[in-house]
Amino acid sequence: MRFLLSVLGLSLAISGIAQDQPKPDTLEIGGVTIIRDNDPGAFAAPPKKGFLKQLSSRTHPKKLRTQWGIVDLGFSNFVDNTDYTSVEAQQYATSDVNSDWMGLRPFKSRNVNIWVVTQQVSLINNYVNFNYGIGLELNNYHYKQPIRYQVQTAMVENAPAISFDGTPGRTYKKNKLAADYLTVPLMLNFNLTPHNLYAFEVSAGVSVGYLYSARNKFINSDEGKAKSRGDFDLRPWKLSYIAEVNLGIIRLYGSYAFKSMYLRGLDITPYNFGVRIKPVELFGKVQTN
Repeated sequence: MRFLLSVLGLSLAISGIAQDQPKPDTLEIGGVTIIRDNDPGAFAAPPKKGFLKQLSSRTHPKKLRTQWGIVDLGFSNFVDNTDYTSVEAQQYATSDVNSDWMGLRPFKSRNVNIWVVTQQVSLINNYVNFNYGIGLELNNYHYKQPIRYQVQTAMVENAPAISFDGTPGRTYKKNKLAADYLTVPLMLNFNLTPHNLYAFEVSAGVSVGYLYSARNKFINSDEGKAKSRGDFDLRPWKLSYIAEVNLGIIRLYGSYAFKSMYLRGLDITPYNFGVRIKPVELFGKVQTN
């Protein structure tokens, strides 16, 4: 009898505990029973990753990675080593040329590069890679002085290509030389963190550019807006040293030409630097956590 009473008491206790537990809500639709769990954590959103966790997110990069539409925003400038007392300089830019003529407005002289497509091929387990692509390199050199570029003709060989506009009362609001190149970059890439979503890497190499457009555009007080087109005896091919540094989410780029941008007269070597903006990578990098 005592045994039966003990069993009965234990059963009642278990039944009471079970009744205290929350029961899942149920709903019957067309003979189908849907159970909704009352556990408040059952549908809780996964915790958001902090910035440092996103930087260390692990990925499995492929051997071939492709990106479209990379854009560089930066500044154009040059190193001027011209001897303005030389006969060559005075033939290219008239006899009264001097170093002040070519002075630039540094923060108005801008560089924009549009890399249509670039690819990266792994050479050693994504730690060492080869980068290449094709794009447009757009350079705008804004001058402080009112110089004018003259269109060259085959009939007058080695005629002056630059003159100083000293017209009385005329003032210039804008005066720039635009030089645009179709460019192919070739770089060796060293990636210190190839399996992280945001990598730390350094790239260096060379680029080959072909001058497809050059123009002198100006705005002054009496002529208004005007431009002249021609090659102005600029070097048709531009070879440059190039580099890129990727610090997580910050990408910096730079370039420095092998030679002067002019075929004759002036010894002016251009360089560019700025920030590189990469869109979401379309192929090649797969996040795993």
